[in-house]
Amino acid sequence: MTMRLTRFARAAAMLIGCSMAFSAWALGDNSRPLKVIVPAPPGGSSDIAARVIGQQISEDIGRPVIIENRAGATGSIGLAAMLKAEPDGDTIAFGPSNMLVEAPQVMKVPYDPLKDITTIGRVAFTSYVLVTGASYPAKDFQGLVAQLKSHKGKTSFASYGTGTVSQYSGLIFSNGADLGMQHVGYLGSPPALQDVIGGRVDIMFDGMVTSLPLIKGDKLRAYAVAGKTRSKYLPEVPTMTELGYPDIQFQGQMCFYGSSKLPADVLQKLQAAVKKAASAPAVQQRLLDVGLEPDVSVDSAALLAENKQLFQRNAGIVKKFDIQSN
Repeated sequence: MTMRLTRFARAAAMLIGCSMAFSAWALGDNSRPLKVIVPAPPGGSSDIAARVIGQQISEDIGRPVIIENRAGATGSIGLAAMLKAEPDGDTIAFGPSNMLVEAPQVMKVPYDPLKDITTIGRVAFTSYVLVTGASYPAKDFQGLVAQLKSHKGKTSFASYGTGTVSQYSGLIFSNGADLGMQHVGYLGSPPALQDVIGGRVDIMFDGMVTSLPLIKGDKLRAYAVAGKTRSKYLPEVPTMTELGYPDIQFQGQMCFYGSSKLPADVLQKLQAAVKKAASAPAVQQRLLDVGLEPDVSVDSAALLAENKQLFQRNAGIVKKFDIQSN
């Protein structure tokens, strides 16, 4: 009898443990929060967008949404933290696609970016813009190149992290214009921009979200957009393609991510919640206000194919410039 009771107790304990492992999505438990890990410091593009969309998700599903900033290692620290959590959909991540297609090129990460992580959905994209501090002497792109060439080998460009589009663009520009610039990497855009504004670093290719308010506030000067087409936010600013640098074409994809081990039904619920929240007119207007271009038209399969293509392109850039983690 005692042995039977012991076995029963063990079986009961296992069942209790399993039930506790079920996600709030599966149990319909609205008291448990949805945690969104943002692998970037507060105030950056990812953080702003995550909080805007996270608030709408919370209102839509009736659950608290907690934003947790885990900056460092170009996003890999935050993504690793997400993957350490139970793959039940109660912990997801949000940020630019560079975390999957750029950072793993230059540093060892404890996951396979194209196999261990699934893209729940894209909600917006952003352009990149070449900026200096507003007091910088060059008034246009040609003047900027001339200024940098006159101090060849003594100038620098900032980026928001090693192995990112921000660094890639600076390297391609410096190489193409024969400027001999030095790279200075930072932990996110805000601290990098402060040094650009202060004149401690000459230039930076930064995301539109963080640079646009500073451009409008006359703290930064914009010289070019890193793409084929001009930005509707800065229609008077030429593209790098127009200026003779067709290789500097980058676009930041802002997406929600989860573990590839997510149960199919939970993934579907997450996808529906993200798409609904990101499609809300008030959310789309807020994203537009901060420099993001809302877009929920691309599904997970298409994003995976796109990420594979970008991964290969970036691998070529890393090899060409021998980019290594700091």
